[in-house]
Amino acid sequence: MPPAKAALKIEPTNITPASEDAVCVAPAPTSQSRIPQRLPNALAGTEHTKATVRPVGMPISMPTARPRRDNGANFQARVPVITGEAIYRGSMPVDGTISGQLGAGSTLTVKQRPRGGPTESVPELDGELSFKDMLRVNGYIAGKVRSQNGTLIVDLSARVDADIEVGVAVISGIVNGDVIAHERVELGPAAIINGNISTRSLTMKPGAVFQGDCRMLKNENGDN
Repeated sequence: MPPAKAALKIEPTNITPASEDAVCVAPAPTSQSRIPQRLPNALAGTEHTKATVRPVGMPISMPTARPRRDNGANFQARVPVITGEAIYRGSMPVDGTISGQLGAGSTLTVKQRPRGGPTESVPELDGELSFKDMLRVNGYIAGKVRSQNGTLIVDLSARVDADIEVGVAVISGIVNGDVIAHERVELGPAAIINGNISTRSLTMKPGAVFQGDCRMLKNENGDN
């Protein structure tokens, strides 16, 4: 029986010298040329990085946090009860620390525990308070507030249990006392006034509460 003829047979190819129109075929890549060249490390700036080798069985050490120091005096700077340049004579309860010097030209730094709410039962300042230009009340004060031509601003969360005599009074919080403003009084929508008001001009926003008597002052020429 004659042997079976192969279905496919590789024919020999004639290799001709390369000409100008011949197509150049790149050599087949080897096992080494298939691996791309490693690029330099952009973060470290070097071509090689050293890896940390941990022996088998050694536990991984995690960074430990520093112990927190708690000396029982966790005080922080509280929002100042008043903002502005003023002269004060009276008492001030302190639940915290005081640092600085007493005397002309010196300042004191007071750090107290944060307040539990907008106002507390004890006033933060209780005495006589006088100023020239502008004073903003941010907390709870009591006593007397005086200024010949200054502007007093009572913040929305503030409470003033004092008699007030100023040039202009802009009230958005609570005032328990008589208010004398030689120029004008402005009451915000959340203002509560328990006392008499004496002024040349009174402005009340809807929502303001005023319990007392109002007396309109005369101008310098004698007119109302």
